[in-house]
Formats: sequence, structure tokens, C-alpha cells
Amino acid sequence: MSTTRTLTRRGTAAALTALLATGLTAAGASAAQTGARSVPPQTRQIASSVLGSDYRITLTAIRSTDDEYAASVRLRVDTLSGGAWKESDRATVGAVDGWFWYPLTGKGAVCRFSTSGSEPAPVEVSLLITPSIGCSEPQRLVVEDGRIHAG
Repeated sequence: MSTTRTLTRRGTAAALTALLATGLTAAGASAAQTGARSVPPQTRQIASSVLGSDYRITLTAIRSTDDEYAASVRLRVDTLSGGAWKESDRATVGAVDGWFWYPLTGKGAVCRFSTSGSEPAPVEVSLLITPSIGCSEPQRLVVEDGRIHAG
């Protein structure tokens, strides 16, 4: 092969590499701008309980926007007001992004979700960490006057 042909191929390869890098940088910037928009994270309701006409308590898995395998769990309390349920309080169960998305949204995700219609209303939550690890230790909370407190 001649020296001219080798240099031409190297020059072409360098130009294609630079073009590809520019395209990837533009695509990355476009993705970053898209991510900057307020796109709501994926959510899935995993348990709910209605306590008479006083409270509706809901557990929701919220997929992390930073790690596709991580999730948070939100405990939400709604009270009946004017014939409609309105949020009165919410709390994170465990650590933010401290759960795994797939076990939380799969079969057997809720190991224990116990509520009571008494005032204050005790709530106990235990969730599947992974099938091999098993369930989390129960977290005990209390709902009083529509507000969540440590149990």
C-alpha cells in the first residue's frame, strides 16, 4: 500500500472520528436539555387503604431519575374534604432511592401494610428488599389529624 493512500485513510478516519464526536456531543447536550425539563418520574401505586371516611393511605413506588434500578417509597395521607380526597401529608419510607425498583413493583413487593381506623391511626410498612434478602424491618408510623408522625 502506498504512503499516500495510508495517509488519506488516516485523515478520513480522523475526520469521521471528529464528526462522530461532534454528533455525540450534540446528542448528549440535547438529552441534557430534555432531562432539564420537568419530566415526572415513573410511579406505581403498590398499596392503599381507606380508613372509614377519615383517611386514605397510599404507598407509591417512585423510580429514581438518576439510577434506573433505584426507587423511593412515598406514604401519602389524604383526608376527605368537601366530598373529595385531598392530600394532607406525605413522608418517605426508608431512604430516598433506597429501594430497588423491580422488587418494589413486582409480585410480593408489600410484605406488610397494616393500618387501623383508630385515632391516632397506626401504620406499619414492610417491603421486599430483594427476593434473596427478603423483607425490610417493619417501619411504624402514626397518622393523627391527617399528619404522619414517627410511631
